[in-house]
Amino acid sequence: MLHIKSLDEGLDIFKALGSEVRIEIIKILLENHGMNMNELASKLNITNGALTGHIKKLEDCGLIKVSNESRGHGNQKKCSVHLDKILIDMDSQDDFKNVYQTDLKVGHFSDYKVYPTCGLASNTAIIGEVDDTRYFAHPDRYNADILWFTRGYVEYVIPNFIPFEQKIDQITISLEIGSEAPGVNDVWPSDISFLLNDTKVATWTSPGDFGNVGGIFTPDWWYPNWNQYGLLKILVINKKGTFIDGLQVSDVSMKDFNFDYRSTIKLKLEVEDDAKHVGGLTIFGKTFGNYNQDISVRINYSPIVVSEATKEEVK
Repeated sequence: MLHIKSLDEGLDIFKALGSEVRIEIIKILLENHGMNMNELASKLNITNGALTGHIKKLEDCGLIKVSNESRGHGNQKKCSVHLDKILIDMDSQDDFKNVYQTDLKVGHFSDYKVYPTCGLASNTAIIGEVDDTRYFAHPDRYNADILWFTRGYVEYVIPNFIPFEQKIDQITISLEIGSEAPGVNDVWPSDISFLLNDTKVATWTSPGDFGNVGGIFTPDWWYPNWNQYGLLKILVINKKGTFIDGLQVSDVSMKDFNFDYRSTIKLKLEVEDDAKHVGGLTIFGKTFGNYNQDISVRINYSPIVVSEATKEEVK
């Protein structure tokens, strides 16, 4: 999923989509799960030269990807859709200027309670033994770029290095997650809860544990019948409430926390014992899955405003 934070930021994509031919290209690629250039030109009844210009516009803005495939007597370029969803922030009235950004490695959790099936891995090897929860405390877990468990939780401390005398107005968390099934199963729902400082802000139901194709960044040594990729989810908590992928999912807002520069902020990802769908959780880091990122956190902040009455009281 691509998150466009303003209309100006999305201008190139809007231009790329402003063509009936390019819209038709995307529809054909989605229907056929990719297609090479010759097949696509024939399907559209246009020349390869004309197609090349359209493909370049779509590729330049990240809507499709082009790769080389060997077939017959030589290499051919295969086109496929790169994005599954585009989220556009239309309302820019809360366009914050003061931003602190940080990334959390998957293995940098501060607390956990997990149950098998479970495990962790770095980009080069499994850490310890699978289905042995003790390895979630192993020193090598700091190198983990993927972790999974059937139920329980992992909790992270979000670094808070906003300047002094500032309050937090919005927290945006972006991460790639999915279910955890025995092997892989595209239809394996799991209710994954998000908590800030032990307050549940949202629950999202993951549709499955995906392994039909290899993840774009998943290492070659990874087992083909294990979790390959997840879905990119964007969680936003601001003064209006809590949102996932732009849709409001709860009324819990920043007003319920009063976070400022002194606050400790903890993010917990949990599959509860009594959830309707206890289907596990997999968290993908930078070297696994389809998105080249860790757990990305963006904090918007502004000065703490002290009223005149409060100033007089302090005096």
